[in-house]
Parts: sequence; C-alpha cells; structure tokens
Amino acid sequence: MSPDKEDLTQLLRQSRAGDQNAVDQVMPLVYRELRRLAGSFLRDQAPGFTLQPTALVHEAYIRLVDRSVSDWKDQAHFFNLAARIMRQILVDHARAKVAANRGGGVRVELEETLQYSSEKAADLLALDDALKALAAFDEIKARVIELRYFGGLNVEETAETMGISTATVGREIRYADAWLRRELQKR
Repeated sequence: MSPDKEDLTQLLRQSRAGDQNAVDQVMPLVYRELRRLAGSFLRDQAPGFTLQPTALVHEAYIRLVDRSVSDWKDQAHFFNLAARIMRQILVDHARAKVAANRGGGVRVELEETLQYSSEKAADLLALDDALKALAAFDEIKARVIELRYFGGLNVEETAETMGISTATVGREIRYADAWLRRELQKR
C-alpha cells in the first residue's frame, strides 16, 4: 500500500462525502497501486500472453469505479475490495483458459505474491475453490491469504487492514498455507 495511508484515507472519506475534487485526487493514487499489484501478478508471462498488467488494472479499476465511491470507507477497505476484485478477474480469466484448453493436474505455489500464467489457469481455479472452502471453514484465514497473495500486502499491512497483530497474521498464514496445500493435494 504505497500511497500515504493518512492522505489516501482522508481522500477516500472526502470522496465518500461527495467531494469530487477528492475523487479526482484518489484515482491516480489508486491506479498506481493497482498497476504495481498487477505487475507483480503477471511479471513472468510469456510474450503474447493474453492478459497484460494494464488490462488487469483497467478491468479492476472499472469494477472499482462502478461501485459507489461512497462504499470506500478507508484505505484498508479499499484495498480489501481491490484484492477481491483482482482475484475474481484472474479467476474469470483462468476459467476461460481452462474451458478453452481443458488442462491437466493441479500444482499451486504460494509465494510472497501470486504469479498468474495461462499455463497455470487450472491451478488458479483449484486455489480459488480451496480458498472458498477455507472461507467456509475460517473466513479470517481465507481473508489473510487473499490480502497477502492477491492483494500484495505485506504482513504489517495485512495486520493493519484486518485490525489484528502481525503475530496473528503469521499464525493465520502458516495454518491457512498448510490447510490449502492439504486441500489441493486431494484434487
């Protein structure tokens, strides 16, 4: 979350109050951050890959703007929403790829940030299904994973966004990672 936290939160609050000037100031800050996240998701793509970072950002941006600006309570809420939207765009793209290719086995690696490729589309769909199952079991663990790997937030940012300690984030990540690996091995 590179934009200054207090500045962005204040601008989001002003936007919520209907200040069009604040909306105009928020958009470039948000766009840069979405671009950074999209670049990290898609950095190792082969030439000619059909989903480029700019396309991912534009789609996320459009979906965010289509929602009422008044829905954005603060920076944490905004980036929670952005992470969820980017996850859904990647999952939708993966579904289209799998439908076109009908690909093979499942192997998902959780690293500091998720990297998406069309070769791993089926894996992303399996991860999404596993995350939905985890959310049904424990919403907090699923949300931590979503913020860390789809939202690109570090441990401190995740803790702040969720209002929990960094130690709790670490525990949630370790448990969720083990749970997801076990779940994905079943598939």
